Amino acid sequence: MEITNTMLTNDQFFEERKNVLSQWKTGKFVNFDETVAYQKLIPNEKRFGNKLAKAKKEGITLIQPRAGVALHEEHIKLLQYLEDEGEADLLPTTIDSYTRLNRYKEAEAGITQSRETGRSMLNGFPAVNYGVDICRVVTSSLKNPVQVRHGTPDARLLTEISIAGGFTSYEGGGISYNIPYSKNHSLEKTIAHWQYTDRLVGMYEEAGVSINREPFGPLTGTLIPACISNSVAIIESLLAATQGVKDLTVGYGQCGNLIQDVAAIRSLNILMRAYLDRFGFTDVRVTTVFHQWMGGFPQDESKSFGVISWGAAAAALAKVTKVIVKTPHEAMGVPTKEANAAGLRATKQVISMLKDQDFLEIPAVITESEIIMSEMKCILDKVEELGKGDYAMGAIAAFEAGVIDVPFAPSRFNAGKVMPARDNDGAIRLLEVGNLPFTQDLKDYHKRKLEQRGAFEKRPVSFQMVIDDVYAIGKGFLVGRPKKH
Repeated sequence: MEITNTMLTNDQFFEERKNVLSQWKTGKFVNFDETVAYQKLIPNEKRFGNKLAKAKKEGITLIQPRAGVALHEEHIKLLQYLEDEGEADLLPTTIDSYTRLNRYKEAEAGITQSRETGRSMLNGFPAVNYGVDICRVVTSSLKNPVQVRHGTPDARLLTEISIAGGFTSYEGGGISYNIPYSKNHSLEKTIAHWQYTDRLVGMYEEAGVSINREPFGPLTGTLIPACISNSVAIIESLLAATQGVKDLTVGYGQCGNLIQDVAAIRSLNILMRAYLDRFGFTDVRVTTVFHQWMGGFPQDESKSFGVISWGAAAAALAKVTKVIVKTPHEAMGVPTKEANAAGLRATKQVISMLKDQDFLEIPAVITESEIIMSEMKCILDKVEELGKGDYAMGAIAAFEAGVIDVPFAPSRFNAGKVMPARDNDGAIRLLEVGNLPFTQDLKDYHKRKLEQRGAFEKRPVSFQMVIDDVYAIGKGFLVGRPKKH
């Protein structure tokens, strides 16, 4: 079946909805009209989009952790601890891996095992198994707005239960929750599944309930060039807006070069607004999110605080609306609640200190953002051409042709030809451009930047640089230099 970027009709939506709500027993307790009434009772200050809009207006950056455990009572305690001791402005509910794969029976067994052992046997919160009422217990036990964060190719039932359960923000998209997470899901399928999710959000919007939507910016989180993640964010935002979504938060994963990171956010902001306006979505609200470093962390807790603080500084200087915070136990597995709160407080300290400073208009940032926007336009123009103006068809064709190509992604629907490496200043450049539709000028620019590093390090420009860069931060550096440097 051909997927097009058109709003689902009511007939299409409600036909599909019957199947979605029958996927697991908790689906039958979801009632659209009752949910609208319930959501309207949630106070304004606990609505995710409202808090983001206020922060954007005031020019402040909010902080949000990642967190989720199997037992709902423990999950509430964890989130209460993070908002009290960690001073979190926004709260997450990270969903477990079984739920992400729609394996609700295994999630059910995980809840039982967690009760028996007294510790979380799932790596997140199994919202679908708990259903509407328990989700409402969670969301109503907290002072701050709560978002569902996950990584699910088919998140339709999870969306239904999350919104009915009182969550006011929902992460993901048909590209960003497929290509970096999954090997065998086709884009046709996942874009269609996420059209359902976005249409559901659009219908709530039309009923007077605004749910914030956040495409997942970092993709694989490993040396991702801003032009690729920003282009995916714009495509997913256009697909969401077509289904009636009115509140979008678009994001980017930190790469480590301060100028480039600020420029990435600047270019995302400019082109996001331009593309939404061009297609008539002038009433869609846009805020931004910056993800602290998503790659390998140092084993040492104090060094990890250094990485976290650098991410906090970049977020503050880029004037993003919120920052997703890492923990000093990142290299050691699941963090304690104390470590999670410590990462939040360190971030808040840096953000508070830098709140009056802004790097968005310094010349080096403007220069770098012009390059990123040129690259994005090359990609997005080609997507539009391949789809004959349709961004759903264009996105599918673009991945097939390698016009969009996410480094280090597991998906067999991703070309995997693009290879990033750092230049001599630690900015992300392309060692292999693959089939990205860049102009010759842009290709030459990347080549020149990497040759400068090669000359400095007295070694050939090669794949070894990529390997060195992937491990560098975990070893205490940004650029993966040979030992003598």
